[in-house]
Amino acid sequence: QVQLVESGGGLVQPGGSLRLSCAASGTIFAINAMGWYRQAPGKERELVATFPSGGSTNYADSVKGRFTISRDNAKNTVYLQMNSLKPEDTAVYYCNARVVLSTSYRSLEVWGQGTLVTVSS
Repeated sequence: QVQLVESGGGLVQPGGSLRLSCAASGTIFAINAMGWYRQAPGKERELVATFPSGGSTNYADSVKGRFTISRDNAKNTVYLQMNSLKPEDTAVYYCNARVVLSTSYRSLEVWGQGTLVTVSS
């Protein structure tokens, strides 16, 4: 009923930038929060940044000052602007949304399929 589609991943050199996008679609009544997580090879998934509706953004310490999360509520889209990328940022980045379904008003956590970001020279 609800899908998240990420885009914008790819290969970038250290110090470069990428912008990830995630668009939500489906029977959505409301999106209470959207955010980004990542999972590097051999590591567990970790939070990168979140943007609750009506709330303040928050970031992992490792990306503060370099990454910026933003939302376009009219498009049900969340973005992650990544600057000054480092090799340790290499990971699969997953979009996440906490959604209220329009059909039932039930809450649902939805994940995107992931987009690979590789930071390497």
